[in-house]
Formats: sequence, C-alpha cells, structure tokens
Amino acid sequence: MEQRLNLLEKGQNAFKALYGISSYLAKSPLDESLLNLIYYRVSQINGCAFCLDMHSKDLRAAGESEQRLYVLDAWREAPFYNARERAALAWAETLTKLTATGVSDEIYAEASTQFSEEELIALTLAVTTINTYNRINIAFRVQAGGYQVGQFAVHA
Repeated sequence: MEQRLNLLEKGQNAFKALYGISSYLAKSPLDESLLNLIYYRVSQINGCAFCLDMHSKDLRAAGESEQRLYVLDAWREAPFYNARERAALAWAETLTKLTATGVSDEIYAEASTQFSEEELIALTLAVTTINTYNRINIAFRVQAGGYQVGQFAVHA
C-alpha cells in the first residue's frame, strides 16, 4: 500500500496535464453543480471512494440536497432531476460503460437537444477526465475521508 502511494506522489508532474483539463472545464459553459453531479455519478459507477467523498462534499457545500445524492444511482426513476441533468447523466453513464455499439443515436440526440456542441464536447471531456481520476485513485488506493471542500481549487 505504501509503495502505491509513494508512486502516486512521484507522479505529481503527470497530474499537471489533468489539472489543465480541470482548468478548461472550470471555464467551460457547463455549470459547476452539473459537473460535480456527473463526477459523483461516474464515481459511483466506478466505485471510487475518494472521488465520491470529494464530490459529495463539494455538492453539499454548493447547496445540493441529500435526497438527490441518495437516489442518484436510480436517477431514471426519481423525479428530482431536470431534462438537462438527465441527458448529462445518460451521456456520462454511456461513456463510462462503453459497449461495442458506442453511444446510441437516442442518447446522442437527447444530449444534443440539451447541450450546444461546445457544451457536449466539455461534457465528454468531463466524463473522460473523472474516469481517469477514478482509475488513478483506485489503482493507488487513495483513501477517502480526508478531502476538504475546495482543497483542489488551486488547480482549477
């Protein structure tokens, strides 16, 4: 375990590339609360405890309701999410659980009605980036629980 964390610390220069993407996304037309909702959902799918801890704290600090967080895993059946959020969640899930058929025409069409081309590109980049962070945190067993709201804001 210690060896994994040491390797992660030595890879900090590699994170600068991801921080650049985070900076781009912070300036994108996508709302921060939507981005955090997507980050949280993708982290649920991937089982990344560190990212779940971080994004739940960020969402709650921004005023997100506990109810929406508790039922996010079943967002299709819950009435708490608007059409734009639903389109983003479907897009995020599809890109996270890629199959041989890729993104369906139905999901693409719905996302295209809710997001401009620039927003859809940013949303795609957000999904792929959180998937990368999830995989790094899982690979190196980064522990959940210690994140403080805004801790990584300097990188954004």
